[in-house]
Amino acid sequence: MTKGILGKKVGMTQIFTESGEFIPVTVIEATPNVVLQVKTVETDGYEAVQVGFDDKREVLSNKPAKGHVAKANTAPKRFIREFKNIEGLEVGSELTVEQFEAGDVVDVTGTTKGKGFQGAIKRHGQSRGPMAHGSRYHRRPGSMGPVAPNRVFKNKHLAGRMGGNRVTIQNLEVAQVIPEKNVILIKGNVPGAKKSLITIKTAVKAAK
Repeated sequence: MTKGILGKKVGMTQIFTESGEFIPVTVIEATPNVVLQVKTVETDGYEAVQVGFDDKREVLSNKPAKGHVAKANTAPKRFIREFKNIEGLEVGSELTVEQFEAGDVVDVTGTTKGKGFQGAIKRHGQSRGPMAHGSRYHRRPGSMGPVAPNRVFKNKHLAGRMGGNRVTIQNLEVAQVIPEKNVILIKGNVPGAKKSLITIKTAVKAAK
């Protein structure tokens, strides 16, 4: 069965294992997620569990949103997402960090940091030309393609907006779970800026 939870990225730190091994970890704070709706094939055409994370003030929420969360006896939520393949939950029940344990393999989804408008070298990792005075080619994107089609092909690596994409990192390991602080420590780094929304769920491609 799939396990999943929504959390907020706090930042990175490091821990030491009992054997003295040094591990860099990302700290994710995941306060209990409340189940707002259970979707079924009969009513919605597919099966999923809708959960809410991070309370917000009622004045920031409209009437339909208040009525939606009232069924679960909870406050309006800042983030609402769905998880599939999670069974045995009812409206109003909670998902906590205790469902995970050290050693679990998970997929982590976040929105990468926005970098604004960047050139081809930073955006796509292209190489630059020689920086000597005689060279007339330094940080430009290079050839636009062959002469024949009279146009630039789609997906050509050019300058443009960089970052701000939804990215999933697969098969990360849970290093430690601290239930009393609602914190999960995940080995390595995860996409997103501090305080950004992070989705953690059981890895799809984990080795069985």
